[in-house]
Amino acid sequence: MDTAKLLLNGEEYEFPVVVGTEDEVAVDCTKLRGTTGAISLDPGYGNTGSCASTITFIDGEKGILRYRGYPIEQVAEQASFEEVCYLLIYGHLPTQAELDEFRALVTHHSLIHESLRHFFEGFPPNAHPMMVLSAMVASLSAFYTGTAEEEDVNLNIIRLLAKAKTIAALSYKKSVGQPFIYPRNDLSYTQDFLHMMFAVPTEPYEISPVLDRALNLLLVLHADHEQNCSTSTVRMVGSSQANLFSAISAGISALWGPLHGGANQKVIEMLRMIQADGGDFGKYVNMAKDKDDPFRLMGFGHRVYKNFDPRATILKEAADAVLEELGTDDPQLEIAKNLEQVALEDPFFVDRKLYPNVDFYSGIIYRAMGIPTNMFTVMFALGRLPGWISQWKELTEDPHMRISRPRQVYTGAKERPFVPIEQRKEEAREKPEFVTV
Repeated sequence: MDTAKLLLNGEEYEFPVVVGTEDEVAVDCTKLRGTTGAISLDPGYGNTGSCASTITFIDGEKGILRYRGYPIEQVAEQASFEEVCYLLIYGHLPTQAELDEFRALVTHHSLIHESLRHFFEGFPPNAHPMMVLSAMVASLSAFYTGTAEEEDVNLNIIRLLAKAKTIAALSYKKSVGQPFIYPRNDLSYTQDFLHMMFAVPTEPYEISPVLDRALNLLLVLHADHEQNCSTSTVRMVGSSQANLFSAISAGISALWGPLHGGANQKVIEMLRMIQADGGDFGKYVNMAKDKDDPFRLMGFGHRVYKNFDPRATILKEAADAVLEELGTDDPQLEIAKNLEQVALEDPFFVDRKLYPNVDFYSGIIYRAMGIPTNMFTVMFALGRLPGWISQWKELTEDPHMRISRPRQVYTGAKERPFVPIEQRKEEAREKPEFVTV
């Protein structure tokens, strides 16, 4: 199958067929408009391949997710977040020497410029941490300009990875009115973030190994997920040759939406609502089953995974371990456990493959860790950062890169003469007035 045929207005056209390494089939429509005068219409780009990529593979029917060919189950079990960053960005697993150097560079660049503290002070206390993160990442381009040379690009990649966790933690401290905690060079990436988040100057803070492992797992599982809304945004902005910081800031803004990165926050809000209504989870399960009821259970099913989300399977075990080791006594988490049991056993959910997804379990774990709801999307962004960077890097290194410029089907008014304002006034005066009785 080398070509696909299109019959349009009695004319037959042939277009190349592209097959990926996992036997994905695509019809190359690059010359569709030039050849036929027509365009393809695909709202939401659900059937449109915007690029060819070597980074992440997903098979939603089989529940498969791989980073650079490595199964997510193996990566999640054995890799640190720093290793995953290196793998996604540079295309191969690091040697011990490469990993040591990478970790040292990320640690060394964790501090932010002191002038950026004035930026934080300018935000109101109730500013959402996600907005602060997006604005602060964009502002990094004012401090670190660099060139398109590979050495400068790699340095800015290191800076962004290192400073993002500092900015994220400081955005939380800003939101709760606590003093900023500076990064420490003796801690790992995840340990340092937890320290900056939860430590206070007047008390010693001991980093829980349970929380450290859970956070590493959450960041690894969110590191990349192919051409979703925020990743496509990063690529689209990057296609204009905008700098790295600007492209990533745009991705953060896209992720902020409740239909994308805000999904795990919606899970907690749902649990809070059920608790406020007396904790009767069965009532809401029945509402979800009623096709005439607009209520939907948040955190169940997935647009991409039609079988199960492999990340959710991994996080389920982690959630059980975290809740057990922390001994968390939380009514909302108890409601979540009951909903999970129903979804895994009730034929209504099982037959429709409405299993708990990654947002369901990540929300539960973050809540158990003491991370507030308004920080959930920030945590998502922190994990997705290496994926965004690798996608931006792949795009900008492509010698055939073109600026993104989607087409449209115009459905507005046809050509009509412009009526000057004086004439419109005159026409309005001539119209009879109607009085409503």
